[in-house]
Amino acid sequence: MNRTYIALGSNLNTPVQQLKDATLALAQLPNSQLIQVSSFYQSKPLGPQDQPDYVNAVACLDTQLAPLALLDALQQIEQQQGRVRLRRWGERTLDLDLLLYGDVIMQSERLTIPHYAMTDREFVIVPLFEIAPNLVLPNGTPLANYAAQFQQHQMVKL
Repeated sequence: MNRTYIALGSNLNTPVQQLKDATLALAQLPNSQLIQVSSFYQSKPLGPQDQPDYVNAVACLDTQLAPLALLDALQQIEQQQGRVRLRRWGERTLDLDLLLYGDVIMQSERLTIPHYAMTDREFVIVPLFEIAPNLVLPNGTPLANYAAQFQQHQMVKL
């Protein structure tokens, strides 16, 4: 099994329910086991500010699916939940991002692991640190080093 971490985000169509439904879908993925899900956090949008606040979380999933097969499964969950994405960094029904896949480092046209901007985003690092405080990223840096910069985050735990 490969330990993976997946970011969940939504700010349309009852975001809390979107994340709950996505969590249930992750738990049903073949050859996979949902290990843990962080608390849900309400956060300001990363992009345009003329959109609703987001609800974000991070899930830990052990899987035998290969990285691209897991990406396909995540995108299928997004589609099944009626994913709407109106603009870059804009509002969306559901966004599932593969953050980490074991110690794999890869970059392809479809997938970059670790996620290219995960260490700059409090709505990723804070919930990830909640469920994996001793995690060391593939670059050898402890997650705690990144979490320290977000100790004063403005997100609201739901």
